[in-house]
Amino acid sequence: MRDSDPGFGESFRLGWEEWLSLPGLGLPALKAKVDTGARTSALHAFDIEPFGPANAPHVRFTVHPIPGRMDLAIPCSAEVIDRREVTSSNGETEFRYVIRSELAIGHRRWPIELTLTDRGSMAYRMLLGRQALAEDVVIVPGESFCQPLLSYDVYHSAQVATEAPARTLRIAVLSREGGSYSTRRLVEEGTNRGHVIEVIDTTRCYMAINALAPEIHYDGTRLPRFDAVIPRIGVSVTAYGAALIRQFESIGTFCVNSAEGILASRDKLHAHQILARHRIGMPATAFASSPKDTDNLIALAGGAPLVVKLLESTQGKGVVLAETKQAAQSVISAFRGLKANFLVQHFVKEAAGEDIRCLVIGSRVVAAMRRRAGSGEFRSNLHQGGTAEPVRITRTERDTAIRAARAFRLNLAGVDMLRSSEGPKVLEVNSSPGFEGIEGASHRNVAAALYDEIEKRVRPSPVRRRAKG
Repeated sequence: MRDSDPGFGESFRLGWEEWLSLPGLGLPALKAKVDTGARTSALHAFDIEPFGPANAPHVRFTVHPIPGRMDLAIPCSAEVIDRREVTSSNGETEFRYVIRSELAIGHRRWPIELTLTDRGSMAYRMLLGRQALAEDVVIVPGESFCQPLLSYDVYHSAQVATEAPARTLRIAVLSREGGSYSTRRLVEEGTNRGHVIEVIDTTRCYMAINALAPEIHYDGTRLPRFDAVIPRIGVSVTAYGAALIRQFESIGTFCVNSAEGILASRDKLHAHQILARHRIGMPATAFASSPKDTDNLIALAGGAPLVVKLLESTQGKGVVLAETKQAAQSVISAFRGLKANFLVQHFVKEAAGEDIRCLVIGSRVVAAMRRRAGSGEFRSNLHQGGTAEPVRITRTERDTAIRAARAFRLNLAGVDMLRSSEGPKVLEVNSSPGFEGIEGASHRNVAAALYDEIEKRVRPSPVRRRAKG
């Protein structure tokens, strides 16, 4: 019987080198040197960066688990339990962060302390010191791998992603309204899940644009590396906010919504062109520049009654219902007199002042509500006095909402649509949807669903094996 089998005597044999895993860090296979001459244990780590509040500090770092394979990098994070001065075998002294993690060798598991240091030049990614060895562990210096062998092949399988442990993420919420409901919910939910959430005012950021090391600065200090960014960019700073997101993307940060998707969704004309290109149902829409085209413009939209929308309108502002052709001509003439850009749309009577807001995260609708216009009002926006209630959507409506969000390449989108006799008609795709109304109406935790998507997207993915020969 092997010594590693449960029940074989009271000792646990280890050779001078062993395979082990650190499941709490998402490292299923490491080859370690067992060194009783070293007091502390050390794990190879680089890009070591502390973060979080002073009373609960964390550290994040990256590990190359396979010697010589710089293309495979596993991101890790852990709570800091100490920072200690450590002298290595070559006499060099450095301050190292100390973390605690569960060690698994063979059938045994126990917690150990690890110091973090760059061991990139070492043959072993981990050193197991005497402090980490239990009293019943027997070291056999002349033997190797007394315990079962593992394999680096695990890093090339889906297991590395599906079994990745929950890790603390550093997430930025780009918002100028730190006290708004949506921003507060994002901070609250993210903190409850153990992440570090920082609210960043978009307009207080500035960028160093260069090829080798693009940077983002905030109030005179370079921003640290974030795992993810959640844009909550106001309409008035759309252009600058999009430029900032592109900068985050160039650094390699996962941005929930891309700059291109936000810009396209904010430009109502471009947005309708995108919907049309992807054959997504929408009310008949027309746009023109010349005053001579007013009657043709009205005809293209299906005639009166019709809706006239400013291209820069938000929350139902700048949207006018013209019930007759004469009223439509007057509204269009007034908008042109203001030199405003606008479009006209067919008015869907059967919607009867109601629309549906579907909140899409990733590739699914996580919540939906029906909004009803207030008395004497045709706009159902909550900011215009509308009311909201839960609604059961059809499969067609669900598919339409998902297709619309995908057309703009948005991972978070509020898709507004009308129920017409011809099926769902998309009115708008909102790249910064509010959470208050839809969470209250649907009783769904929208913020939690968003963090589920973020955590899934920033997990490590399997790396292809290198071709032999």
